[in-house]
Amino acid sequence: MFENMESFQGGSIFLQLEPAKKLFVDKIFNPYTILYHTFYSLKIVYEINPNSFIPPPTVKSAFLKIERKPLHIDFNQKVKYLKFLSFLLQKPNLPVRTALKLIFRKSQVNEISEKLGINLNLKIVNLSPSQWEDCFIEMLKVVPEKFHPS
Repeated sequence: MFENMESFQGGSIFLQLEPAKKLFVDKIFNPYTILYHTFYSLKIVYEINPNSFIPPPTVKSAFLKIERKPLHIDFNQKVKYLKFLSFLLQKPNLPVRTALKLIFRKSQVNEISEKLGINLNLKIVNLSPSQWEDCFIEMLKVVPEKFHPS
């Protein structure tokens, strides 16, 4: 999906329930999960009982709906965005304050916290996809290119 994000408008998919639920956890460790939530609205429409299939699988399934969101980050930034996410998630137990200081100056971190309403004492994995997106947009605005994660 990553390679063809520009063309993918949305769709629906049946998948095992447990992996589907991992797309909606409070602590996000996988940068791709954040990336997909940034560009797409994901929704479990309903759960499917194993008895709905012949032969029935041993696990429950889910029907997942995927729709493109209005873009705040251009698709030509997706690789840079993924590098940003991956870089900050290398140490998932760091507080947001400490993690953001790996890219931003201390004063910028405080400004981001005030502007975006981000609790700097949370662990970095507790940021929502929209907060990740906002932090990335701030990086593009205030951090010189040479200091962006690569």
